[in-house]
Amino acid sequence: MNKLIVLFIAAFLSVNCVVAQKMNTPAGRIAVVADGNSPDPDDLGGTAVSLALLRAAGLEDRLVHYSHSCDLVVLKRISEAAEFERHAMMQITCDGTARRWGGFEHITFLDAKWQLDKTIKDLRDAINASSENDPLWIVEAGEPDIIGFALQAAKKEKHKYVKVITHHPANDNAGDFFKWQEILDFGVEEVRIPDQNINLKVKESEWDWAMNHADDRIQFVWLMGKMAEVDDVVKFQKGKWDCSDAGMVLYWITGATQGGLEAGSVENVKSMLLDYINNNPVKK
Repeated sequence: MNKLIVLFIAAFLSVNCVVAQKMNTPAGRIAVVADGNSPDPDDLGGTAVSLALLRAAGLEDRLVHYSHSCDLVVLKRISEAAEFERHAMMQITCDGTARRWGGFEHITFLDAKWQLDKTIKDLRDAINASSENDPLWIVEAGEPDIIGFALQAAKKEKHKYVKVITHHPANDNAGDFFKWQEILDFGVEEVRIPDQNINLKVKESEWDWAMNHADDRIQFVWLMGKMAEVDDVVKFQKGKWDCSDAGMVLYWITGATQGGLEAGSVENVKSMLLDYINNNPVKK
């Protein structure tokens, strides 16, 4: 066979493998419980990327719950004023990303600490709506307390249809009311993937493509990650652009337990977001 034909076929198959890897989303809906308050600003970038990825994948309507600021007991090392600022920035990240990217009109982004009862009921209802053919995948992007309270309030027979995605023990056992084993004791499925900080907490320069992009939607995503980098409460974000928690959403989009990307990279995120932007230019 002609070498050029062989190369063409190989390239074609390669491209289709990539596409298949991008979109192999399992059945069910997704919920995200993030923190971002207290000393944890990385959820600013993680939230912006998570929402943009869901929109880019055409899965925004399968997001049924998103709450932030789930650190319910504030640590002493953050001032009251700085804590208030964090809540406001997380709300801006949620609402601003959703408005610019569109498609999330069915969702109310909830402040878990300031709207505690409403947040628990919202996630409880999402759990109660679950079934074998329509499970709920909960992304644990912060402490597990809200997940625990919602499971406690939900119907016990629904717990078996809940799958909780986690990537870091620091989240699992950081709760003030529920430890990780207590979450598992509800009978939910544990879906554990590797630490997403490895590939998604990177040098700022790896996100220059977003900073310099002409489209406001991409620039906004970059700006939210930059807000965490300039945080003056903690120093571990300095020089880094961090969307590590979004790695769990990327994993779900690309297949979750059916071969999803367990170690997604900035290149994977960039590819999905730019594909969407290029195919959906802003109408002027």
